[in-house]
Amino acid sequence: MEIKEIMKSTAPLVDAVMERHLPREPTHEHLNRVFGVPRYAYNKEAIRKAFTEPVWDMLYRGGKRWRPALFLLLVEAFGGDPKRVNDFVMIPEMVHNGTLIHDDIEDSSELRRGQPCTHIKYGVDIAVNAGSTMFYWSLLPLVKNTASLSPDVRARAYDIYAQEMLNLGYGQAADIAWHRGMANADAITEDEYLQMCAYKTGTLARMSARLAALLSGATDEQIEAVGKFAEAIGVAFQIQDDILNITPSGVSEAKGLGEDMTEGKRSLLVIHTLKHADTKDRERLLEILGAHTSDQELRNEAIGIIRRYGAIEYCRGKARELVEDAWADVDGVLQPSDAKEKLRAFAAYLIERDV
Repeated sequence: MEIKEIMKSTAPLVDAVMERHLPREPTHEHLNRVFGVPRYAYNKEAIRKAFTEPVWDMLYRGGKRWRPALFLLLVEAFGGDPKRVNDFVMIPEMVHNGTLIHDDIEDSSELRRGQPCTHIKYGVDIAVNAGSTMFYWSLLPLVKNTASLSPDVRARAYDIYAQEMLNLGYGQAADIAWHRGMANADAITEDEYLQMCAYKTGTLARMSARLAALLSGATDEQIEAVGKFAEAIGVAFQIQDDILNITPSGVSEAKGLGEDMTEGKRSLLVIHTLKHADTKDRERLLEILGAHTSDQELRNEAIGIIRRYGAIEYCRGKARELVEDAWADVDGVLQPSDAKEKLRAFAAYLIERDV
């Protein structure tokens, strides 16, 4: 089965799990299960209008669902029981979509997946609350499935979740500071960028992988090895996303070529260019990034500077290098299997994709 087909076949399962824990139409029975029997009375319409509807509006828009696909591949690779752990695929996916709602507010974005962002469509107050609540709603499989997990496994799962969410906060803070031109943004090192990216983008992949391994009975060594591998995939995925943002074949009409230039984003492409460009090009690139312009001619000028210094080729090579290095550790802790081969192909697909 091709990797695209694996992700395509995973999506309905993930959506079904999320709908089981977050019905599109709230019922009193479900609200009682989530929140407990009310002391007074719940208002179904309030939660539908201010939470369920905006959340499902975001989830309906699709997305690659690659983190749950990674989760299920790892469960298979460790010989775990998918039926016993399927509910947990919603954790990284729901958190991911919650971060997207917050990202769009922080970036003052107007469109997400070709439609008005949640804060544009429903209001900033609803979007902030919905995104934040998704972080905790995602934990319902852990909170409510007390019978299927030992106390030790549940405690470790909570530890994994808490640590990765802390990491996510660091990564987002650094990214915001840099694209706003703060914290010496013009002199970011490659290692500083990679650490930010490991936390902002890699952390949910690592969470997904570590939870899959833990719930499948893996050893501590195996859990950490697949976590590092998944983190590398996440970083490489982000690097490829940044490349696609300035590549005509990778940009939708709704998004526009070089949208990252408008945000002033300090991607690895930009960091490499700033390091190698002559003074004139360096200052011009920083000027365009600092202007946060949506003028397509200026975006194209910035892209031209980035291309001039071989940044795209360098970043593609770096993405491959990160994944290959991380695979060496995973190769030693996973037994040969069809799932293991699919896992390697999965990583290759994410960093070579053109959409």
